[in-house]
Amino acid sequence: MLDNIPNEPRAVNRDPNVKSCMSRCRPPFPDGRPPHFRATVHGIAFADRDRHLEALEAGDSLYLIPDPPDQETPEVWVHRPGGDLLGHLPPEISAWLGPWLSEGGSASAKALKIHGSDVPSWRRLLLEVSCSL
Repeated sequence: MLDNIPNEPRAVNRDPNVKSCMSRCRPPFPDGRPPHFRATVHGIAFADRDRHLEALEAGDSLYLIPDPPDQETPEVWVHRPGGDLLGHLPPEISAWLGPWLSEGGSASAKALKIHGSDVPSWRRLLLEVSCSL
């Protein structure tokens, strides 16, 4: 019988003076960057991604998924909740947001404006992004 194993789902021999990162430690937010901003979604015209805009409404939540950290020029990809890929954030945003998300940062996005094919592809979807600090 193993009497020395705790019954509680806590770390064994945890120092109470050391802050736990089990509840998700966020990396420091990049200096000079806005925690809340609006951005257009690029790449909608490729691979028939624009077909997903028909089912999208203003206020719908979207997922922001960063490239793996080993990418030379990281992108932050925008997905619908079902997983459908819509496109990516502009490179000047992905350059700082992607690494921060990959390090454990968190951000949410929602659709603000959705336009049809009468608008240039890079202006068809406008997001509001909120970074959790």
